[in-house]
Amino acid sequence: MFEKKLENPSLGKPERKTKTPKVLAVIDQKGCTGCHACIPFCPVDCIEQVPGEDRQAPDFMRVVEVDLDRCIGCRLCSKYCPWETIFMVDKEEAGQKAESWTLRSILYQGIGKNVEPMATTETESGSAPEIPSEEPMPEDK
Repeated sequence: MFEKKLENPSLGKPERKTKTPKVLAVIDQKGCTGCHACIPFCPVDCIEQVPGEDRQAPDFMRVVEVDLDRCIGCRLCSKYCPWETIFMVDKEEAGQKAESWTLRSILYQGIGKNVEPMATTETESGSAPEIPSEEPMPEDK
């Protein structure tokens, strides 16, 4: 059903042909409902669906995340997110924010502290790793 991208998630997609953007879209997955309304608005196809945490039912509780290497900072996803959970963040801070706001990730191995990437096995105890405390939501978009 879902396959982990073994290397860079942008493999097979055309190279970005613009300057490096000043801001990048970062999705706070704590607020993402998985409606996927942002995906059709992305002109560079950098928003990916992420399977839910339950490995037995990966279609349940799906969310999305942004491939920061491909994001052009156009702000369309942020503008059209009905849940206002996509924030435009300075490119220097985007990686750090993505790491703290990403609950689960198949795009970037190592991002998302509470759930292992989908290609790995469950913890030895069989339970999900502990969820870190929530970071306050940014006030400005």
